[in-house]
Amino acid sequence: MTNNKAKMILEKDFKISEIDNRIYGSFIEHLGRAVYGGIYEPGHPQADENGFRQDVIEMVKELQVPIVRYPGGNFVSGYNWEDGVGPVENRPRRLDLAWRTTETNEMGTNEFMKWAKLVNAEVNMAVNLGTRGIDAARNLVEYCNHPGGSYYSDLRISHGYKEPHKIKTWCLGNEMDGPWQIGHKTAAEYGRIAQEAAKVMKWVDPTIELVACGSSNRNMPTFADWEATVLDYTYDHVDYISLHQYYGNRDNDIANYLALSLEMDDFIRSVISIADYIKAKKRGKKNINLSFDEWNVWYHSNEADKLIEPWSIAPPQLEDHYNFEDALLVGCMLITMLKHADRLKIACLAQLVNVIAPIMTEENGPAWKQTIFYPYMHTSVYGRGVSLNPIISSPKYDSKDFTDVPYLEATAVYNEENEQLTIFAVNRHLQDSLHLECDIRNFEDYEVIEHIVLENDDLKQTNSAKDTPVAPHSNGNAAIDGGLVTAALPKLSWNVIRLAKRK
Repeated sequence: MTNNKAKMILEKDFKISEIDNRIYGSFIEHLGRAVYGGIYEPGHPQADENGFRQDVIEMVKELQVPIVRYPGGNFVSGYNWEDGVGPVENRPRRLDLAWRTTETNEMGTNEFMKWAKLVNAEVNMAVNLGTRGIDAARNLVEYCNHPGGSYYSDLRISHGYKEPHKIKTWCLGNEMDGPWQIGHKTAAEYGRIAQEAAKVMKWVDPTIELVACGSSNRNMPTFADWEATVLDYTYDHVDYISLHQYYGNRDNDIANYLALSLEMDDFIRSVISIADYIKAKKRGKKNINLSFDEWNVWYHSNEADKLIEPWSIAPPQLEDHYNFEDALLVGCMLITMLKHADRLKIACLAQLVNVIAPIMTEENGPAWKQTIFYPYMHTSVYGRGVSLNPIISSPKYDSKDFTDVPYLEATAVYNEENEQLTIFAVNRHLQDSLHLECDIRNFEDYEVIEHIVLENDDLKQTNSAKDTPVAPHSNGNAAIDGGLVTAALPKLSWNVIRLAKRK
């Protein structure tokens, strides 16, 4: 038995929060092959009557994605939503300046709502606060959500959609702090337009929830000041502030790479503290919650993207081929977000198909699962319920940028209705398995029903359409005796230990 031992205590009453299922959301932008050739490929053998790829639909259903952000991303800051509604043959082709491609507008708001319904997902709709503003934002809410009897709601009905879409969650623009963004603004400029857009959008439909743009990433020079200024303007009108962050293993340092979720944790804590400062400053009663609406690993495709021919249609952009070590970090990031379920209510893995995505497709060919598909799927399917606050003691290590990194990254979710308890755990140790002892005496008559493990001896191993060498197995050795769960977590592994009350 390994000398590396970690302990964990789980109690039913040690609750962080009920988990908002939208924490397992994703993102489809009009970028690369996410839409065209991803979710929509009319000539494909598995396309339905709408042109939607049914093989992709089945994989998205397997992930149980509860909400999908749309249509961007950088794309939305130059997007005229009117281009994507009405008869397809009348829709204009536009230059997309965000990604230097040509947008055909074959897919638009109504088509996407139809697709979302097929995969049982809500939509998190973004409005353009780059080249557009208050007027276009309120009109889009009216078009989507108003029952009828007004210009834009009747326009929707004339387009063949009698029932309103009832979109609940809306993003007020995208990454407006970034100089790369079309219509980039200072914090005060964005705060004012977001405040006014939020007001009129909620006047059209008071039931909607709104996400204000936070920083594009934690390393932006304006970080923290941006959040504070934007919330100073919008506190009374919005419900969430957004976070975006991508990571990569550019130095090929696995110990440091797997510790990056600690940075994510600190980022989340920082934004919570800024939101609470504004609440205190305003003598407010409501908490501003968090929407981590772009997160993932993204770095593999950076060089290839420099070679894309400008103004092409749906070129293969941002097509990261994820390896095994990426799946481990994605697992750590998911665990980190669950630890903040009291304030982090929405999160969107960016993105869903082809573009930095868990699902890849080939034109006229198969769809297949990337390595990161599995931790995302496991948490989404088994991580519904209450996020528990585990008491953990673990051996630790230091890396280039971090100190006291626990070898055990873990959390647990309790589903009282189904009488199930799920432990999610990553062993960060490069050489050794980790012996886990988890005290669950508070959960009487529970038994281990499955111990899923994702492991591979080759950190750089990827999956492909032809072969899936990185895939989970259920041969983990978790066992329970007298309220104590024991398990050997293999070196560098993602683990899902599922327990349920004996019937």
